[in-house]
Amino acid sequence: MKFGIIKEGKVPPDKRAVFSPKMLRAFADMYPQAEIKVQPSDIRIFKDEEYREMGFELSNDMSDRDVLIGVKEVPIDALIPEKKYFFFSHTIKQQPHNKKLLQAIIDLDIELYDHETIVDENNKRLIGFGRYAGNVGAYNGFRAFGDKFELFTLPKAESLADKDALVARLKRLTLPPVKIVLTGKGKVGMGAKEILDDIKIKQVGVDDFLTKTYDVPVYVQIDVLDYNKRKDGKKLDNSDFYSNPAEYVSDFERFANVSDIFMAGHFYGNNAPVILTQEMLRSKNNKIKVVADISCDVDGPIACTVRSSTIAEPFYGYNPAEGKEVDMHHPAAIVIMAVDNLPCELPKDATEGFGEMFLKHVIPAFYNNDKDGILKRAKITEKGHLADRFSYLEGYIEQKESVPH
Repeated sequence: MKFGIIKEGKVPPDKRAVFSPKMLRAFADMYPQAEIKVQPSDIRIFKDEEYREMGFELSNDMSDRDVLIGVKEVPIDALIPEKKYFFFSHTIKQQPHNKKLLQAIIDLDIELYDHETIVDENNKRLIGFGRYAGNVGAYNGFRAFGDKFELFTLPKAESLADKDALVARLKRLTLPPVKIVLTGKGKVGMGAKEILDDIKIKQVGVDDFLTKTYDVPVYVQIDVLDYNKRKDGKKLDNSDFYSNPAEYVSDFERFANVSDIFMAGHFYGNNAPVILTQEMLRSKNNKIKVVADISCDVDGPIACTVRSSTIAEPFYGYNPAEGKEVDMHHPAAIVIMAVDNLPCELPKDATEGFGEMFLKHVIPAFYNNDKDGILKRAKITEKGHLADRFSYLEGYIEQKESVPH
């Protein structure tokens, strides 16, 4: 099997790769029968020379490869027909901006595997950059707080070497006794928690967070049943919430009324209640001053996330009384951080971690006859058609005419 590590062609540029030089070497040592080439890149966080030193051939010509692996969407004019591709295509939710990309993939008989669709038999995602989004999102939450209240100035995360450097900068701060509420216990939420724990923010329980005052910064990490409640008042379990989200309403207001910073790291499913509503934001009891919306669902569960922001301009203000965006320094503004590509700010850590997951969960499937069904579940297209699992995308794109098999 011939593998190609492709350069990133999406604009704005992304410094991440699927494999660091060291992890690619581990791949080659584990599967000596694999033939691996790396496409040169002048933007990748790891230099071409670092891959060459690990024994890999560099070449712009990927036409002889069987499997091509990248991070973000491949530009249509760079696609090579009849290849297997792995990248984040951002098409499985029928995103309008990538409709032409998926159509081109169908037209070119490309076999597409999306990193987002690499799941186990229980449909749990096996790889992703969520942890690193959580790391940077938490850092940016503090950065926004410092900017808003002119207490301190932090450099952009992308200007620092790695997560350890983020932690070192945060440890220098003297924070006021803020209360931080963190939603989510998946990879994103736990990535944010890592930062809070590394800088020794005190974690407290829900009852204490809601009722006590502290003279040091504290945080609470809450799960779906802490911030949602059944309309009929019954107390059931998480699985009931996931099965019947329409039976629930938000119970987040009690946190909004005592929190200074909201770090949103939850997964938001279809039909789930809005978590932080406009009414809560407008309430005279609302205390939230900064929302670090790491999950970043625009027009989703956080009413003040009216748009995504960028690494270059990560913050904007939201005026609850008017329900619209304003300058973040407006006296009535809540500061919103809603960068939708946060892991790009930690490209070295993200690349190293991603490669480890990809080598563990995906590469073996090429050599064990896909015994765990990893590739079968992840495959979106094949030979001009949608895989059965993704047949719901019919209409979003046009499949090729069926031919007799």
